[in-house]
Amino acid sequence: ALETLKMFEQKDSNVKSAAATNLSFLYYLENELAQAANYADLAVISDRYNPAALTNKGNTIFAKGDYEKAAEFYKEALGNDSSCTEALYNLGLTYKKLNRIDEALDCFLKLHAILGNSAQVLHQIANIYEIMGDPNQAIEWLLQLISVVPTDPHVLSKLGKLYDNEGDKSQAFHYYCESYRYFPSNIEVIEWLGAYYID
Repeated sequence: ALETLKMFEQKDSNVKSAAATNLSFLYYLENELAQAANYADLAVISDRYNPAALTNKGNTIFAKGDYEKAAEFYKEALGNDSSCTEALYNLGLTYKKLNRIDEALDCFLKLHAILGNSAQVLHQIANIYEIMGDPNQAIEWLLQLISVVPTDPHVLSKLGKLYDNEGDKSQAFHYYCESYRYFPSNIEVIEWLGAYYID
């Protein structure tokens, strides 16, 4: 794939931008951040209005830990294409890293309106409500999430933990048992169930 895309580097700017965008993404997936950054720069230079190129550039900066600058690229990508879900998702993650929780929640709620039942988005919303100290909202979003991925043992154990923290032992027991059924090697779940049976 890399060799094929490199053949398009010498073409006109739109083709060059598309090829460089894809090369940047492939290098990013291979964790070759220097190459990913080089091709992201080339893609942005070739076409400053390419939202995928701007998102890739933001990703390479995010990987270096410069979250403020990464957010600028994601916002620019959204300015060029408001339906660029990758930029919106990554902007939400960036705001989480910057501890700008309300803005992160706003990004993920917008994504939820666009994508509907995306498991990743539902998980992020539930996690943000948990960070905000609102376990009831976190539980509501996790319940939506298990309607999409009913066999995810980590989501089920998270529900068990939240119900346990709220003092609802019967619901906690139910979700911990479900989690154990799908993944019987989770020590935290086994410990909780053991303590529950001792009680």
